[in-house]
Amino acid sequence: MSYIDYYKVLGVEKNATQDDIKKAYRKLARKYHPDLNPNDSSAKDKFQSINEANEVLSNPEKRKKYDEYGENWKHAEEFEKQKQKHSEGGFHSGEDGSYWYSSNDTHEFNGDSFGGEGGFSDFFESLFGQKSNTKGGRGREFRGQDYNAELNLSLIEASKTHKQIININGKNVRITVPAGIANGQTIKLKGFGAPGFNGGPSGDLYIKFVIADDNIFKRMGNDIYVKATIDLYTAVLGGETTIDTMSGKVKLKVKSGTQNESKVRLKGKGFPIYKQDNQFGDLIVTYNVLIPENLTDKQKDLFKQIKESR
Repeated sequence: MSYIDYYKVLGVEKNATQDDIKKAYRKLARKYHPDLNPNDSSAKDKFQSINEANEVLSNPEKRKKYDEYGENWKHAEEFEKQKQKHSEGGFHSGEDGSYWYSSNDTHEFNGDSFGGEGGFSDFFESLFGQKSNTKGGRGREFRGQDYNAELNLSLIEASKTHKQIININGKNVRITVPAGIANGQTIKLKGFGAPGFNGGPSGDLYIKFVIADDNIFKRMGNDIYVKATIDLYTAVLGGETTIDTMSGKVKLKVKSGTQNESKVRLKGKGFPIYKQDNQFGDLIVTYNVLIPENLTDKQKDLFKQIKESR
């Protein structure tokens, strides 16, 4: 059998990083998964080849062996001599390109058996210690692929525990969104990914939450920032103003002499803390003092009197 180029199978360069290999494998495995290609008879073979290549290249030790012995069959004999424990046999290659294994027991196979009944090529199984599947067997089990999804929420929605339904590959999945979820946070639902192959376990579902900016509230961690506009007279003399909170409007007392851009902190009136019952951040209110315009001459005189008296 001709040499199997695992790098070509995954479409990566020989100097590819482990992250490159991981990304290439996920992309191809998702594309050729038999469950997603029920009408493509070649999908199963491609899927097995992709998994075989990933099994080797994603493992640094196996990848090193493959890089060292894969391209030159004659080196395999030296490799097996170092690895053998109980037999005097080893791998041998002939001038005609045939390839076989001999040992003190009676088991032998030649080059014709590559790509036979097993889920992996015999070269892979013999070189890296994988056992061949017997004829009529179920074959190697593979874990299903993980799914990734995004769920968009408003800031108000993220502040409350509530139910959401998302559609994953035509299937509705009902989830509970905990109050206090953060923008960009990802949660995992075990077993909600693609079904496994040959009886393998299902993959997982990863949901990333995308929380839109709010026109009134600004969230920083578990604290909420809001602006409150007050007139000059209230800022000078004190009084009350109505402000927005996550739970609705409330009245807030304003101290006399309140300065523009000054802040007050309302403890426990901010964003709910993720998975901590009845725990909240703070609400920080920033005052915006509105300077009066279009004063009458009389009003201006009054301000002049105040200025002179000071």
